[in-house]
Amino acid sequence: MSEAQATETETETEAADTTPRRSAFGRLIRDPQAVITATILVVIVLLGLLAPLIAQHDPNESALSAVNVDPGTPGYLLGGDQSGRDIFARLLYSINTSVLSGLIGMSVAVAVGLTFGLIGGYFGGRTRFATEWLFNLIMTFPGLLLLIVLLPVTGGDFRATMLIFGVLLAPGVYRIVRNLTVGARNELYVDAARVSGLSSPRILRRQVMPTVRGPVIISAAFLTGSAIGVQAGLAFLGLGSTEVPSFGAMISDGFRNYYVDPLQFVWPAAFLGVLTSALVLFGNSLRDALEGARPKAQKIATPRVEAGSPASRGEAGEALVQIEGLSLSYPTPSGGVKDVLKGVSLEIRPGETLGLVGESGSGKSQTAFSVLGLLPPDAVVTSGSIRLEGRELLGLRERELIQVRGRAIAYVPQEPMSNLDPSFTIGAQLVEGIRATSGLPRAAAGKRAMELLDHVGIPDPKRVFSSYPHQISGGMAQRVLIAGAVASRPRLLIADEPTTALDVTIQAEILDLLRDLQAEMGMAILMVTHNFGVVADICDRIAVMQQGRIVETGEVEAVFREPQHPYTRMLLDSILDESHVRTDSPVLVAPGAEGPR
Repeated sequence: MSEAQATETETETEAADTTPRRSAFGRLIRDPQAVITATILVVIVLLGLLAPLIAQHDPNESALSAVNVDPGTPGYLLGGDQSGRDIFARLLYSINTSVLSGLIGMSVAVAVGLTFGLIGGYFGGRTRFATEWLFNLIMTFPGLLLLIVLLPVTGGDFRATMLIFGVLLAPGVYRIVRNLTVGARNELYVDAARVSGLSSPRILRRQVMPTVRGPVIISAAFLTGSAIGVQAGLAFLGLGSTEVPSFGAMISDGFRNYYVDPLQFVWPAAFLGVLTSALVLFGNSLRDALEGARPKAQKIATPRVEAGSPASRGEAGEALVQIEGLSLSYPTPSGGVKDVLKGVSLEIRPGETLGLVGESGSGKSQTAFSVLGLLPPDAVVTSGSIRLEGRELLGLRERELIQVRGRAIAYVPQEPMSNLDPSFTIGAQLVEGIRATSGLPRAAAGKRAMELLDHVGIPDPKRVFSSYPHQISGGMAQRVLIAGAVASRPRLLIADEPTTALDVTIQAEILDLLRDLQAEMGMAILMVTHNFGVVADICDRIAVMQQGRIVETGEVEAVFREPQHPYTRMLLDSILDESHVRTDSPVLVAPGAEGPR
């Protein structure tokens, strides 16, 4: 590693912010609202659980001598109701009914809504259409009326009623999770996870779940309160078993006896209000604590494949990747289709660097994503073939593509900071990718990640390993992504504008690093760029794209010396050098007027 490179990376590391974050539990116990509401909930739940030990009477036990007795009467702490039952005993047993109702309704709603929300938001297409249709249908049902109609089916059992009500609550959770999943799916770090070869269930669990966790938690608190309220409401209406103590039934009895003893109405109403309010407030506090805490789950980077595996190099002289007649289209809002690739044909040979150049919108990235199998769901490959060492990649299932991505083909994206998950440390993301496919234990994967960080020129791997993406610079972040990409010793590395977001000095160092790694591992590189300086520096051959077509290919030196296609000549002529000066007149801007941006 050069002295300038060492100085640059040391400066980046020293600038890192190493302030540790508090754990979720630490943040929670420092929140007065969380402590107070959690204490209230624990006390209420304990009272319900200890009801058989605390209560002096069965909740349904009646005594003529206890009809409307005053609070404080021996054996009747809060008095007796109009049927001679112990109000305190009924309150304690009603807690159990309410808590169980809330847990059943909330659990069903979260389980159904979360599962289908993740599936519908992540996969899209027909899957999303089916889930949308299903939950829109559920939302059309009149919830309370449906529960009343189904009472003969449930036999008045509040547990069965809450199961049905949980399904009716699920669309609210589904919409929250689906919308958050759609947003997370478009994040670059999720694309990086797919490139790394992680399966969709693992991406949903590791990458998407932390995004939806907070909103689902606060929603669960509201749903629990809603289920408790609905169960109490049904009991208030006299629907359900009369032998099950419930706040709703007690409020109904107290309401009918209000002018005789108003407190019979106040006790259950107060308990119900405190319980539901504490649930919602605690949910808010828990959400805030989780969103600000350091996640314990781990994220991804590119996995590793051992040398000597089927991922070994192809024979010299044969095409490693062969693209023939590739055409790609997208539907337009008007109902038509737009062709973005039109018969693209090119080959990448083992150990060479092919530069794919063209202006923005020419189809460079779409070609690269086609090789990776990362096209959006609405993309339509109308014709063509993509073969890796003779194996056709088009038409492979996602499970089969996972075995190719991150192993045989790796990817280094542009905008390195956007491709690292801000919620997880650098080490966590590297370790997750290595463990995903190599099967290494956590300790061995961590050691391998440290070796990779050192291998790409990071002078303090231990410190960077423990840092978060915002604590390192763009140049160091790009080194991290390269470390993850070469972990599997891929046969092909696709580098999509890897130096765009970096200054000139760091660009040169990144290109030197890629050149050194290529010489060491013998991998081919597809360099997607619009920078002819990068092409001249590192590429062996060049392919020029214009409006979705390859218009010229050849050796870099030959194309630079004698470009054959007018578009190639136009691109080369647009490069400024010391022999050309601008001859156009300067633009005059009136005082106070805003100039061009």
